[in-house]
Amino acid sequence: MDELELLERISTGENFHTEFKATLPNNRELSKDITCFANTDGGEIFVGVNDAGEIVGILEHEVERYMLTIDDVAYNRCRPPITVLLESVKTKDGTVLVIRIPKGKERPYCTSSGQYYIRSGTRCRQASREELLRLFQASESIYYDEMTVGNTSLDDLDIQFFMNFIEKHLQVRPREEEVDNYLKNLHLIDGEKRMTLAGLLFFGKNPQDYLPNQKVICAFIKGTDISVPPSDQKEITGKIPEMLENTQRFLQLYLTEEHKIRGFEREKFFEIPEVALREAVVNAIAHRDYIIDAPIRVIIFKNRVEVRTPGKLPNTVTIESMKIGGSHVLRNPTIYNLLSKMGLVTDLGSGVRRMIQIVREHLKKDVILEEIEHEFVVKIPRKSS
Repeated sequence: MDELELLERISTGENFHTEFKATLPNNRELSKDITCFANTDGGEIFVGVNDAGEIVGILEHEVERYMLTIDDVAYNRCRPPITVLLESVKTKDGTVLVIRIPKGKERPYCTSSGQYYIRSGTRCRQASREELLRLFQASESIYYDEMTVGNTSLDDLDIQFFMNFIEKHLQVRPREEEVDNYLKNLHLIDGEKRMTLAGLLFFGKNPQDYLPNQKVICAFIKGTDISVPPSDQKEITGKIPEMLENTQRFLQLYLTEEHKIRGFEREKFFEIPEVALREAVVNAIAHRDYIIDAPIRVIIFKNRVEVRTPGKLPNTVTIESMKIGGSHVLRNPTIYNLLSKMGLVTDLGSGVRRMIQIVREHLKKDVILEEIEHEFVVKIPRKSS
């Protein structure tokens, strides 16, 4: 970085990726700042610049000592150790030390005292429980669907539904003494026989008693904008297989067309290929961010169907990679595994690409994929659009 580039960066002020320090902070504060940037999106700390964006500089003979201190803090006071890049830039007003912290590949990072920090606007703050869980989830250290739901027990398990599922999709009928082992091996209960989120959502008697917003809201709107009040709306609750079945029924109610008569019955078909609709809804169930306390929304408009999934795309996944079938990152592996046993998903990561191709083939129109704030939105065109 030369002087001109440095001055340009300083002129933009402190922001999400930039922090000013008049002098090198103490080791505790420095480890906080380094882990904060590494846990978020990376950034740079400019030592020798005050809060007003004025270069106050550091003494030339202090530069080497500062660099050694920063390296020591990044290596010994951050867990796991963080590699930072250091550079000193001389200006007419004094020397500025630039600490470049990359977005960490081993997130989440904590300080030696065990505190986790993230960047929020122009400041570093302690990560909330949800933010910390998301960091662990992104690093595949833990999976939220395997987390225990508090105050649950085997009394909340619909044992008959579970046994029928195992018999149908695994072709076995466990003996009574084997049931607990099946539940544990499938990550449906923990060591204290409390139900995990996946176990409760798939096999709980009443999942929404504990997870009231983990449901599907279906709406039919006689217009093209969400501001139009729905003509019909249903709250789909229950186990995941039940929610999938009842969401399909709602879609069928407003998207079926009658075709030629065969025998004595009119044959009915989905206006939009059923496999494309199923792919969109199943993907929402499989890949949504369950940390976010919000329902999936399926909205039928006059010209399209929207499936709105809570949460941004998982780590490393992009819309473009999804379109070519190049992404297969599991956010909820237990739920995905159970859907796979039902034959609703594959391990190829090609579901979205298949949905796009089917819609294009049958309707000669394109599916639109968007990230809007904290939702991933799939927009499937209707024939009338």
